[in-house]
Amino acid sequence: MTIDITRTGAESLRGLCGGRVHLPGDPGYDAARVAWNLAVDQRPAAVVLPRDAAEVVEVVRAAAAAGLRVAPQTTGHNAGPLAGRGLDGVVLLRLSGLDGATADPRHGIVRVGGGTLWEPAVDAAAAHGSAVLHGSSPDVGIAGYTLGGGIGWYARKLGLAANSLTAVEMVLADGTRVRVDAEHDADLFWAVRGGGGSFGVVTALELRTFPISTAYAGFLLWDLADVEPVLREWAAWAPEAPDEVTTSFRAMRLPPLPELPEFLRGRSVAVIDGAVLGSDERGTELLAGLRALRPEVDTFGRVPAKSLVRLHMDPEGGAPAVSGSSMLHSFPDAAVDAFLAEAGPDARTSLMAAELRQLGGALGRPDPTGGALAGLDGQFLTFAGAMVVDADSAARGLADAARLGEALAPFDNGRAYLNFAETPVSTRSAYGADRWERLTRLRAVVDPDGLFAANHPVE
Repeated sequence: MTIDITRTGAESLRGLCGGRVHLPGDPGYDAARVAWNLAVDQRPAAVVLPRDAAEVVEVVRAAAAAGLRVAPQTTGHNAGPLAGRGLDGVVLLRLSGLDGATADPRHGIVRVGGGTLWEPAVDAAAAHGSAVLHGSSPDVGIAGYTLGGGIGWYARKLGLAANSLTAVEMVLADGTRVRVDAEHDADLFWAVRGGGGSFGVVTALELRTFPISTAYAGFLLWDLADVEPVLREWAAWAPEAPDEVTTSFRAMRLPPLPELPEFLRGRSVAVIDGAVLGSDERGTELLAGLRALRPEVDTFGRVPAKSLVRLHMDPEGGAPAVSGSSMLHSFPDAAVDAFLAEAGPDARTSLMAAELRQLGGALGRPDPTGGALAGLDGQFLTFAGAMVVDADSAARGLADAARLGEALAPFDNGRAYLNFAETPVSTRSAYGADRWERLTRLRAVVDPDGLFAANHPVE
């Protein structure tokens, strides 16, 4: 008789978390295992939904005793690498029950649960005239985004979101609960600020707030047929732009979906969006060269800081997609040519968006008090994404993203930004040799048996 050790171990979790445990074959299993990226098929040994840190402790200890591993996850925006490495014998710990955001204006922080999405934190800070270093979407999980680095509309002025963390509360592999900050277990605090999810289950985070109530922000839009002079102007301007401005460029091919605004529905366009942390006059000055190219739409103006969480118009609520990403040391005219050949108006591609994120500024100066990812040493990040309807469209999207990456390979600095890497890559490629060695030493101390499974693991 053959005994399924994994199934037996997973069955031992049944009584935990008030019965919020789902095993393969259970009625709630398929709904519980769905990632935000609907193109990712997660099939763990069990899905467990704790509601507080005490229940997380119970699950971690029970999984370890049963010989299973644990993968914490809030939304599954970046679930592809985790599923790609295999989830046999893994308990998927869905943390959406650990939510909520509370502002403490006296100490200049917002405290959030380990499963909180960005919008509640943005709103909590905004109620006191402040901002947090959120990303480009309101429904991304704060923990995964921040532990992996975090690049938003204030990044060139204020750096990575990871380095705005003031404290993290975690459950370690032995089931103990710890609070780490600059004075308490500074080594582990260093590791989680950019080192990813290999070190424990984050049950709460405290984020520094910044006195930003408004920004000069918006987007400029052109028909994709007019993209070449726009991209050349932006690519020449972006590397030397002052720190107070952070922007992105996208070549977009939008489907005729009814939920899109009419001026975007079914069109191919070039878009530059971003924010200036300065006066309207300063914003006008900085955008003069781009505005001289006569955009069809120009929404830049003074807006509430909380509105920036939807500026990028990222899809919300889940979507099926495949993508590719790279970090570029430079983007000269030859790189513009290569980009346009793969994503310009004459390209035959399935990519819905081919994006360049402006780096530099504070991102290019390693934060001396920062964590494992103290900065990014490229000038631009690329992100190329395609929507998926079936296996053929997924294969085409991956191939087109890879072709764009190959075209830009002469300008690639060899580093990965792991939050944008949605297929398995070498985690080591995100860090220098010294930082990687320190991360691996710390992982061996806090999780010597490799209990935790992460999308980008520190092995």
